[in-house]
Amino acid sequence: MTNLRSFPRRQAVTRRFTLGAPRDIRVAGNGSLVMFLRSSGPEDPVNGLWAIDVATCEERLIVDPAALGAEDANLPAEERARRERARESGGGIVAYDATRDLSVAVFALGGQVARVDLETGNIDMLPTAAGAFDPRLSPDGSCAAYVASNSLRLADQAGDRLIIEEEGDTVSWGSAEFIAGEEMGRTRGFWWAPDSDRLLVERVDVAPIDEWWIAAPVDPSVVPTPIRYPAAGTANAEVALAIIGLDSSRIDVDWHGGSSWADRTWEYLADASWSEEGLILTVQTRDQRTLAVLEVNPQTGATTERYRITDEHWVELIPGMPSLHRGRLITVEDRGAARRLCIDGQAFTEDELQVRRVIDANEERVLIAGSYDSTTIDLIAVTWDGSVTRLTPGDGIHSAVVGASTEVRSRRTMAGDDRPPQIHVGMTVVAAVADHSEKPDLELNVSLHRLGSRRLASALLLPKDHDGSPLPVLLDPYGGPHAQRVQQAAGLFYASQWFANQGYAVLVTDGRGTPGRGPAFERQVRGDLAAPVLDDQIEALHAAADAHSALDLSRVAIRGWSFGGYLAALAVLRRPDVFHAAIAGAPVTDWRLYDTHYTERYLGHPGTEPANYEISDLCTEPAQMGDTSMRPLLLIHGLADDNVVAAHTLQLSRALLEAGKPHTVLPLSGVTHMTPQEEVAENLLLLQLSFLVDSLGQPNGGRSVG
Repeated sequence: MTNLRSFPRRQAVTRRFTLGAPRDIRVAGNGSLVMFLRSSGPEDPVNGLWAIDVATCEERLIVDPAALGAEDANLPAEERARRERARESGGGIVAYDATRDLSVAVFALGGQVARVDLETGNIDMLPTAAGAFDPRLSPDGSCAAYVASNSLRLADQAGDRLIIEEEGDTVSWGSAEFIAGEEMGRTRGFWWAPDSDRLLVERVDVAPIDEWWIAAPVDPSVVPTPIRYPAAGTANAEVALAIIGLDSSRIDVDWHGGSSWADRTWEYLADASWSEEGLILTVQTRDQRTLAVLEVNPQTGATTERYRITDEHWVELIPGMPSLHRGRLITVEDRGAARRLCIDGQAFTEDELQVRRVIDANEERVLIAGSYDSTTIDLIAVTWDGSVTRLTPGDGIHSAVVGASTEVRSRRTMAGDDRPPQIHVGMTVVAAVADHSEKPDLELNVSLHRLGSRRLASALLLPKDHDGSPLPVLLDPYGGPHAQRVQQAAGLFYASQWFANQGYAVLVTDGRGTPGRGPAFERQVRGDLAAPVLDDQIEALHAAADAHSALDLSRVAIRGWSFGGYLAALAVLRRPDVFHAAIAGAPVTDWRLYDTHYTERYLGHPGTEPANYEISDLCTEPAQMGDTSMRPLLLIHGLADDNVVAAHTLQLSRALLEAGKPHTVLPLSGVTHMTPQEEVAENLLLLQLSFLVDSLGQPNGGRSVG
C-alpha cells in the first residue's frame, strides 16, 4: 500500500528509515544465541532487547522498556552528551552490555541500571545512584559498574557502592572525554579485568580546557550551559588511568611517557583492551604521526611499548585494531598504496585491498571488512598463513558479527533488495533477524560513475521518468575526511532522489580526503581542507555535464551539512562563477574553533602551521571577493550544537555583512548537530527546496513535492 505522507515527513518520523531495524547485534561466544535491539515498527523510537536461539530460531522479546516505566525525559546530562557523540537518535534501550555467553545483560533506562537474566527472563532494577549511565557487567556477570555524575560506582542485587570519585567540578572517573567520543570512536571510560576483581578506570580533568557557553536565545531567563571545548591549538583534557580493585586498592598506570603531563610523549588514549591475552593501550602523540601499543603490568601499573606505527602525515585509527590473538598482534597499517592487515608487523594483504575494519580472529583466520572498490565493502577471510578469500560478491556494503561458528551477516545494495541480518551457522543460513523498518516509497533513478582525471566516485540522480530536458544541478556532497556518500547502498540516496524528483539533476561526489581509495588519496587534503575538495567537486560537475547534456551549468547549487556545509559555503564564496546558490548547514567556518584531534590531524597545530588555517578559513573569503556579486547563501545552524558551535555561522555572517554581501541565516533553537526533532527534520527539507526555487528559478515549470 502506498504511503500518502510526503517523503520529508516520512523521513523525519522514521529517523531516516532506521526505526524498526535490528541494531547492536551480538553473538554469544559459543554461537548459541543472538541478541539485538529493535523497536516495534518504523515510527517507534523505543528500542527493546531481543534474542534469537540459534538452535530453534525462536525470536523472543527479552525486555520491553514500556513495561519498566522508565522515560527518556529522565536521562542524565552525561548520557545525553554520550548519545550526541554517538549520533544516537533512538530511545528506550540504546546500548547494553552482556557476558560473553549472553546469559546476563545490563542496560540503563532513565538514569537507572537494570539487569536481566536471559535464561529465566527475570529483570531486576538494581539499586543505583541518581543519574546512572553506561553500565558494564563484570565478566562473571555478578555485578555491574556504572557511571553517575563524575564517579564510578558498583551495583549488584545486594546494593550499591562507590568505587572511586574525586572532589572538584572538573574531574570525573569512568567517563570518556569529549575528544574520545567525538573523534576516536571511544565512548567508554572503564574496562573490567578478566578476573572480575579489578577495573581499569579513566580519570579526566578538564580544568586545562577553555570554558565555552551554549546559550538558549529563545528564553533569556535560561542560564547558558558551560562546556569545555578543546579547540585546535589549545589544551586537551588531562587523561590518567588507574587500576581500581573492588577492595579499594589503587595502582596508577604510567602511560603518558613523561615525568609530568607537560612533557608527556603520548597525548591521546585512543583505546584500551583487557582480556585473557593481557591489558593493552592504544596511544597517540599530539600530532597523530605516531601510534603505539602499550602493554600494562596490572600489578605495578608500568607500561612497555610493544609496537609502534609512524606516518609522515598521520596514523589512522581503524575499528577493531590493535587486537591480540594467542599472543599475535593484529594491526591495520598504511603501507604504500594500501591500508593493509598486518600481523606482528608483517603485511598480509596486497595493493588491491583497502582494509576498513577488523571484525574477528579465531584459530583459522582473521575476518576483516575491506574494499576492492571504494563504493563497496566486502567480508574477507585472511588465514594465518596469508591466504586471502573474499566471502561476499562485491555487490554492496556487507558487515558481520561473529561468535564461534555463528555469523550474523548484513547486506545493503543499490537495488534496494537489502537482506535483513541473516544468521549463518557454518555455510548454512538458519534464520533471519526480522526488520520492521519502513522502506521508502521512492524509486531511485541513479547511476554510478568515475568522473574526471582522478576518476572520482560519483552518483548522478535524475528525476523519475526524466524526459531529457535541461535540469538545474544540485551538488549534494559531504566531501570531507572519514565519510563517504557514494557507496552501493540505496539508503544513502533517498533524500537526494527526492530533490531530483522536484526537477533537479543531483550529483554526489567523493573527492580527495574521503576513505576507501587508499592512503595517498586521503592524504591529499593534508594542509589544505579547501582547495582539493572544492576542485574535485568542480571537476566532477564538469565531467558529468560533458557526459550528460541535460545538466544545465547556468543553474548550479550545492547543499551540505557539517563538513558538507563548509564545502557548500566555500563553493559560492570562492567560485561564484561555477556555483549560483548554496545551502550550508552547521558549517565549520574557522578551523581554529573546531576540536584538536580532528583539525590538527589535517591542518597541523595552528601555532606551528598557521598558514594551513588561513587558506582553509571561510571567514576571510568575503573580504577577498571584492566587487564580485554574492550568490544566494543560506546558513543553517542549531543553537544548541556543542560539536560545531553556532559561533561558526555567526562569525561568517558577520564577515559577510562587513563585506556587504547579502545572505540568509536560519537559526534552529534548541537543536544540536543531529537535528533529531521531527518537525525540524521535515521542514528543513521543504525550506531548502523553497530556497533553491527562489535562487535558481522553478525547474521545468515545477513539480509536486512528494
